[in-house]
Amino acid sequence: MSRLKEIKGRLQSVQSTRKITSAMMMVSSAKQKKAERVLLNLRPYTQALQRIVQPLLMNEEGLIETSPYMVERPVKRVAIVAFSSNSGLVGRFNENVTEMVMETYTQYQSLGNENILLYAVGEKVLKGARKKGIAVRDDFLEHAEKPSYANARHIAQSLMELYTSGEIDRVELIYHHFRGTRSQVLTREPLLPIDFSELEKATTSKSTHELDYILEPDKQTLLEQLVPKMLQLKLHTAHVDSVTSEHAARVTAMQIATDNADELIEELRLEFNKMRQQAITNELLDIMGGTVGQR
Repeated sequence: MSRLKEIKGRLQSVQSTRKITSAMMMVSSAKQKKAERVLLNLRPYTQALQRIVQPLLMNEEGLIETSPYMVERPVKRVAIVAFSSNSGLVGRFNENVTEMVMETYTQYQSLGNENILLYAVGEKVLKGARKKGIAVRDDFLEHAEKPSYANARHIAQSLMELYTSGEIDRVELIYHHFRGTRSQVLTREPLLPIDFSELEKATTSKSTHELDYILEPDKQTLLEQLVPKMLQLKLHTAHVDSVTSEHAARVTAMQIATDNADELIEELRLEFNKMRQQAITNELLDIMGGTVGQR
């Protein structure tokens, strides 16, 4: 009898857990769709901005304009901007980011610990880095769950100032790129210096009349305004990408947890019914045995 009570208690506990995981899955799914819409709306804007910048960089003879954000120099000091979540229940989402941070940190360790600046956007990567003994230059925990262009502009502006002043020589981003609900790709890419090689290839492949623009104001002024905007937008897109991937990872994790709970509930119900049937059979045998004894 005590065994039946134990199984019944476990069954009720698993059913309660299933309700929680199912609710979390639906909430995360709604958040993912909202973040995904923002991400999809950012891509056309990014592409349009690139199409505007392309003709400003190139002419028939090649690259004619430069930007202070394109200057490559020997790396003596590097900044790493890593994006994670503030909460758990996302599978290995945060662990993967921390491992990539450690890998990048090891790669630049010859520069000295004081020359590797980590900017943590998310509580999990902050705790993971500190646990590994990595010093965090700055954190943006209050912005981690709700990405906004204003916050991205603030972070990007401080990084651009450090870069142009020569205090840092390279900036790298570590985040998850969203491809689908079950596919998030851990990505590491440079933010500074800007690599315009792809833009140059795209520009040279265009016909001359497509690049024949009348510029107002002059080309240099436009570059000074648009290139920083590209950097700010890239940082903002990476943050939205990371948040969308986080929600997708939580949807997957909660779906797996719900499916496991369903299997366990089925097993417990089967075991409970078998034991209850056995108990009923035993009681019937006791009754029949008592009746025979009385005769």
